[in-house]
Amino acid sequence: MAEMSDTIRCTAERVGFLVNGNQVELEIGSQPHQVATSHTLAHTLRETLGLTGTKITCDNGACGSCTVLMDGTAILSCMTLTVECQGKSIVTIEGLADPKSGRLDPLQQSFIDHTAFQCGFCTPGMILSARALLDATPSPTEEEVKEALSGNFCRCISHYQVVRAVMAVAEGGE
Repeated sequence: MAEMSDTIRCTAERVGFLVNGNQVELEIGSQPHQVATSHTLAHTLRETLGLTGTKITCDNGACGSCTVLMDGTAILSCMTLTVECQGKSIVTIEGLADPKSGRLDPLQQSFIDHTAFQCGFCTPGMILSARALLDATPSPTEEEVKEALSGNFCRCISHYQVVRAVMAVAEGGE
């Protein structure tokens, strides 16, 4: 993983962090090309950086669709201000695939293999929540998977396929 440069510091004028391994430095302000202090990370990812895999659904932290990883922990990006991300490493769904080969993360592939999505809107948040769990607990129980995904809601499908997809990766059945 790329290291955060010591030269990028959060000041009254700028905020710097990593997104999918790439350094980002944004000017803080109220002009159209700037990031307002009130902008959420979800807004900045989608509207400023063009990373539209992060979804905004409820916009109040209740659905999990905006989940990204911050320093390896699943967070709700609609509830996190961009200015709070100074010096952090953010991973979005776009950052999970291998950058050299383009190979999908095993979780992404398992979601495909187990038909663990329908419309796909909530899928990025579910995958990132599951990735945080598997990174912290490589062999979780089914109950631990359910608990890790408890903040992610889908209106299209049953969560059974999602749990099966995560368990397949945990059990080495990528």
